[in-house]
Amino acid sequence: MTIPVTGAVMLRAPVLSFNDTGISVTDGVTQNGLWAVDSAGIDWEFSLDMGGTWSRGVGSTFEVKGDGAKMIWVRAYDEAGNTSEIVRVNCVLDTTPPASVGAQARTEGVTNTLQLSGIEPGARWEYALDPQGAWMPGRGASLGTLGNGISTVWLRQVDMAGNASSPEAFDLIKADRLSHEASGDPLQPSVLAQGLQTMLIHGVVVRGDADYVRWDTPEGQQLLSVKLVQYVSEDAIAFYALQRKQAFDAGIDVSRMLVYGHMGPSDLGRNVLANVPKTALGEGAMTLWFQQTGPLPTQYAIEVVLTPAN
Repeated sequence: MTIPVTGAVMLRAPVLSFNDTGISVTDGVTQNGLWAVDSAGIDWEFSLDMGGTWSRGVGSTFEVKGDGAKMIWVRAYDEAGNTSEIVRVNCVLDTTPPASVGAQARTEGVTNTLQLSGIEPGARWEYALDPQGAWMPGRGASLGTLGNGISTVWLRQVDMAGNASSPEAFDLIKADRLSHEASGDPLQPSVLAQGLQTMLIHGVVVRGDADYVRWDTPEGQQLLSVKLVQYVSEDAIAFYALQRKQAFDAGIDVSRMLVYGHMGPSDLGRNVLANVPKTALGEGAMTLWFQQTGPLPTQYAIEVVLTPAN
């Protein structure tokens, strides 16, 4: 007489994945409830109540609905009743956009500042110079602007799940705000207000009308980036230079400049400090020279971002 051997066969566990749309790709917060399952051709099922009930999987995806914390279990199974180890994943589904950003305007010297409010914990804020264009992440709690080239910025916040609020337009030029043409004197540059981490220098330049603007990096901070974020001109080439000093007295001696070169549409978003040692980007004054050498006017905006030193 042959005695049958009994015992469960352990199947290979499926691979479960989802699109973590949040600010961190490892925080488990997402706005997308669609999950992917790779079960190597074996049938699979999922449970949303810790195994109380199981739903048969169809294809290679399933969708979780309803905002809130989710505990998702997935396992493979066969017709003989064998199952795999249960794959368990926790996440938070959030499909609700945050509230719009608030901003309180103030003027300090020749700098207009928008002090932001209403930012959710864990969210980031972004600004745009065109609501249909690129959105740029901001740092700190305010956006400082100096110049006369841009009249409006749009602000929004993006929450931990990646949901964006409705864009809000804010005027930079009003009766209580300053339209300032940057100094044309290299020895007396216009000066941005202190205490800002995200700054926007903007203006219109043409041959014979250079702009000189200074900012001061405080102790404990360092320059993270200097980027061209807007360029509107029929002339695709302008000139920029940075000097670590309270005034731009280098003249045309490039050995005294931190960085220098041409700027145009192809340079949008490029950090001109990418190859500069961090030791040269710490505490102290920095003066920007921006100039169009041709006869056609050029509207520009340059973003300056500071970050805590490391």
